[in-house]
Amino acid sequence: MRAMILGAGLGARMRPLSNLVAKPALPILGLPVVATLLELLGHHGVNEVLINTHHLGESIKEAVSRFAPPDLDVSWSEEPRLLGTGGGIRRAADFLKKTETSLVLAGDMLLDLDLSAAVQRHRDRGCRVSLLLRRDARLARFGTIGIDRGNVVRRVGQRADLGDEVDAGVFLSARILSRQAFDDLPESEVFEDLSDWFLPRLQAGHRDIEGQILETAECVWEPVGTPQEYLRTNLQPPELSYLAPSEMLRRSGTRTVGDVVVGSGSRVPVTAQLERCVVWENESVPENLKAVDGVFACGTFYPSSPNAKK
Repeated sequence: MRAMILGAGLGARMRPLSNLVAKPALPILGLPVVATLLELLGHHGVNEVLINTHHLGESIKEAVSRFAPPDLDVSWSEEPRLLGTGGGIRRAADFLKKTETSLVLAGDMLLDLDLSAAVQRHRDRGCRVSLLLRRDARLARFGTIGIDRGNVVRRVGQRADLGDEVDAGVFLSARILSRQAFDDLPESEVFEDLSDWFLPRLQAGHRDIEGQILETAECVWEPVGTPQEYLRTNLQPPELSYLAPSEMLRRSGTRTVGDVVVGSGSRVPVTAQLERCVVWENESVPENLKAVDGVFACGTFYPSSPNAKK
């Protein structure tokens, strides 16, 4: 089975950290986000992965070079201009179509679920597309996708409501695609998959685009899209069935000191007063620095919010 990780976004909500590295290269307990996703995919039998890049793509390549599972074959789709989620998938279609079923994941989250079971459900039901959803208390922040009694998608956020909705979940930015899904790709080079590819098919009356709703206990989903989310995920890392926090620390050489995550090779003097902070690798924190709720990277402290202290 093949998969794609979407890594080409600008990361506007993650600024200023995304001015330093692309979001998939951001370290969680020292291990880049993209490395955790590659571990998940490899754990469920994926052996070939394509990653699209645009903004600071070299930082993703370096992260993969250092931390990707050795038995995964990783290739690249470099986008000179942003193509949108759909346009990026369209550009990778020849790669993805070489297997009967493929997966497409966003590159800015920690994710843990039984992908093998989700793919089997997709195949058993003969779906063209399956969108993975989750019952999640954060629905007000992220919006939801609604399904009918047959699990067919009937609503996508506030973009379109086709009626007959009986259940809904937060979209995990994870898609399962059958080979035939690529038969009706839009001709446009730049487009979004939900709005411009899947919705038109649903509006035409087709019932082969479905949503799989996962219960909270079945799935871990931690988006890493803002500085606040990034800091929280480092300080309160989820337990992933395939990669424990202790293993992430071991592989990256990172350590925790109270509520501070200190990257490999970094120096934090005893005079520095840090609270709820992440220090990236190979940094030298200044003497007497006082900082709360933020990230020390590239020689600078970046507060996670306007209220954070320095």
